[in-house]
Amino acid sequence: MSAVTLERQFRPVYESLDNGSNKSAILSCNKLLKKYPTNILAKALKALALVRLQKVEESLALCDEILAAKPLDEPTMSAMMHVLKGLGRNADLVAMCEEAYKSQPQNEEYGAQAFFANIRNGNWKSAQQISSKMHKQFQEDRYLYWSVISAILQANDPSTPAGMRTVLYKLAHRLVVSSPTPSYLSADRFHMHMNILKELELYDEANALLESEVGKSICSTSLACSQTRRDIWRKRGSYKEEGERARDRISEGDRNWLEFLSVLDATFAPIVSSQDEISEQSRQECREVLNGTREFLADIAQKDGIKNRAAPLARTELEYRAYKHGLHDSSVLVESMADYLTQFGDKSCCFEDLKAYLDAEVASSEQWGAILANQHLSFESISHLQRLINVRKLQRYGLSKTDMTVEAETARAVKYLSEYLEGLSLGKDLPVTELQPSDDLALLSAHAFVNVWTLSGSEEPLYSAVTVLEFGLTRSRMSFLMRMMLIRLYRILGAPSLALDHYRALNVKRVQNDTLSHLVLTRALTFSLAATGDLTYPTECLESSQIYLVNAQETSDFIVRAFTAERYTQIPEFIEFEDRLENSLQRDVVKMEHVRMRLTHEQLHTDIIDMELIELKFIFDRLHHDNRDFVILPNYQPACQPMFNEQSLMFGTSCGQGWLWSFLKIYLRAFQHASDLDETVEAKLLIGDRPKMSPDPETKLPLPERLAIRKSEETAELTSEECQLMEWATALGDWLEPHHNYTRPPPHVVLAEAAKQTELKTGLPLRGVDLKALSVNGNSKKDEEAPPIKPVPELVVKFFEDMYSQFKRLPESKCSISQLLHIATITQEAYILLAVETLRFKTPSVVKIHKLGNLVCMIKDIRQKANSIMKDMSFELLKLAEAENTGDRRSTLAEACACVAVGQIDHDFVLNVVRNVMDSRKKVLEGVAKGMAKLHNTHSQS
Repeated sequence: MSAVTLERQFRPVYESLDNGSNKSAILSCNKLLKKYPTNILAKALKALALVRLQKVEESLALCDEILAAKPLDEPTMSAMMHVLKGLGRNADLVAMCEEAYKSQPQNEEYGAQAFFANIRNGNWKSAQQISSKMHKQFQEDRYLYWSVISAILQANDPSTPAGMRTVLYKLAHRLVVSSPTPSYLSADRFHMHMNILKELELYDEANALLESEVGKSICSTSLACSQTRRDIWRKRGSYKEEGERARDRISEGDRNWLEFLSVLDATFAPIVSSQDEISEQSRQECREVLNGTREFLADIAQKDGIKNRAAPLARTELEYRAYKHGLHDSSVLVESMADYLTQFGDKSCCFEDLKAYLDAEVASSEQWGAILANQHLSFESISHLQRLINVRKLQRYGLSKTDMTVEAETARAVKYLSEYLEGLSLGKDLPVTELQPSDDLALLSAHAFVNVWTLSGSEEPLYSAVTVLEFGLTRSRMSFLMRMMLIRLYRILGAPSLALDHYRALNVKRVQNDTLSHLVLTRALTFSLAATGDLTYPTECLESSQIYLVNAQETSDFIVRAFTAERYTQIPEFIEFEDRLENSLQRDVVKMEHVRMRLTHEQLHTDIIDMELIELKFIFDRLHHDNRDFVILPNYQPACQPMFNEQSLMFGTSCGQGWLWSFLKIYLRAFQHASDLDETVEAKLLIGDRPKMSPDPETKLPLPERLAIRKSEETAELTSEECQLMEWATALGDWLEPHHNYTRPPPHVVLAEAAKQTELKTGLPLRGVDLKALSVNGNSKKDEEAPPIKPVPELVVKFFEDMYSQFKRLPESKCSISQLLHIATITQEAYILLAVETLRFKTPSVVKIHKLGNLVCMIKDIRQKANSIMKDMSFELLKLAEAENTGDRRSTLAEACACVAVGQIDHDFVLNVVRNVMDSRKKVLEGVAKGMAKLHNTHSQS
């Protein structure tokens, strides 16, 4: 075919793919393949359309055929890149690009494609070798620097042995030094050069470059280079020189906070650099410099006035360090803080600025208390109101343990609320999109009510807190801080639908799904109604996980662009960003929650179990990064009290790495028992590449050994009910494991069945599987002795009864609804795990062949007891739901919140908030109860 004919005949295929008409694209490819049966471009485009239609098995055979042909034309390779990415076959993608470059070593484009394929796959060593080869061939400087950054990335990779790091940095240094063009021709190249010298501790060489005219020029325009210069000078111990230069830059008008820190570091250099005990001589030297620095900062502060707060804040930092080093008492620091408060007390940042210097001695001092008490506070203007807010925050932060009583905190909450309502008049003319200037007083009031709850144990103060916050949102609809507090409090109150409404109102976008989804998806099973067919929470899990798919598709392209544009300062950041998202702890916590909810909704069958088993194994091998944002939650609690984040954690624990590891061990073992996949079968059936394993030595242990490990730091993140579930699952697995291992069919039988199913679906044999060889070498258990059937462990028998006893005791202790639901859903989860663990023994032929009649009878007894308790729990939850939203109960709670029914917050508003909470609680109680009844009906039959 000529090029023109080729383009004309393939145009309908490309148009169909661009328009998303994948079926039409396949039809067009089939027509082309009838005319040209060996055309690999048509096969590649057909494979792409099949991948987009999720017809994986059919695309695999085409992929293998195309890769065997070793394509070299750009259109085919481009299509295959998309196909292999979609299938997760990154190793094949790398091999294809490297093969093309090897075949045409003078093709610069193929070299770049091979380099980028290795970069996308994290193969830093191969990338370094390819870029070095390209530099020798094409004599382009950027390829040399690609080689340098590749060596650095390999050195910083967690899997690289410590001894190799220095070797790789020395290689990078040698490459930079050998470059025909100096690094200072580009700020990014210079920054990379400085980092190499810093890592190798070649400070003199770095200093010579930094002191050159070009080096000074680059550092004056590049913040990244300037920061690296500071780091190098600190490591050299050149605090005084850096301090003098920082003074010059500040005098010239630079107000970068890092410059002020350099001045402060130079001031305390005699003390900081002292290796032994600090001598009086060092202290005296420091005092002499201290006075000069104090005068310098005072001059800058006087020159700036209230236009810039850097110098006054640096003065406070100066006095704080001097106080900590024992150069003077706290009175000088307090005076400096008082001056700062006088100048910037009408700025919203004032509290956060001063909080860092309020240690216990300073915060509780009479001098500081008198300064706060003597502040002139009024509601004359927004500036006056902001000063009042800052004073209230500072006073609250300094409260002592003796000030923490229910009565005192209630009084403070009411006072903050009354001041908030009075301050609303200053924002009455603001647009609805603006925040009210008095909002922080509403937050303070809510914090005080939450504190009353922690002190008293009664839920009524939480109703007062949510009433204040809900009213606040009627005046400031865009207040994300109020919404986040409400999300936490509604989950504690057992009103998940209200929490989810506020979470959705936050309008979380892109990467915020990773940092903020913990607000509603932590232990989401507690409120999930998936068993009744309500897929709200499973859908939320899937939607929050879209960011990880986008990351896999987009971030690698950003990395490629950064290499192309030689933005070397950005490359490590992009790679770290991609890695942190790809191996996000929250991603896998949400995945675990989705699995737990999925099993309550879908019928148990081997396809689900096999798929989830493989995915959870991948998670178990990862090195996780915790990207969750807890700092964003407001905290205006006293320093002597736990932070609001800790107070508002549902059940008092956070689902971190330990929680994830614990539940992975529970489910991996249960799925492993229920599945016929062993390591041999899994390796044959796996389509894409395995994710990179964590460098943790524990991952090298056999899976059964890893699953048996129990660590105290892991169980510390579990509730008592979750600990009981883990112990029960372990005992059940230990009891049934020998029978699972004995009755599981050998690999060749499993693969033969998989090959049969594949051929029925696609008409093609299962790739890479030699059934005859497997049959000859397959494990036969005919000669093995069947394991003895042991009595049921007592823990397995008593678990459901123990959970029901706890469930029955809780209403008497006036527990929260969320705690009650937690016990119910953990019991439900155990019921489902029992069904998973015993799924194999529901097949009559298995029971008959292996003579497991006695074992099945024991399992029936356990199931019958579990059935009875599931029915009873369901009935009790329905009774509670009926009693939850009665007029008397609403009135009682509204009366308990009478202290917030003041001014613009009338009784009807309070009653409406209480009614909404009651409705949400009733809905979730009914939903969980009906879900348990439905699961009982589904799994009660043996």
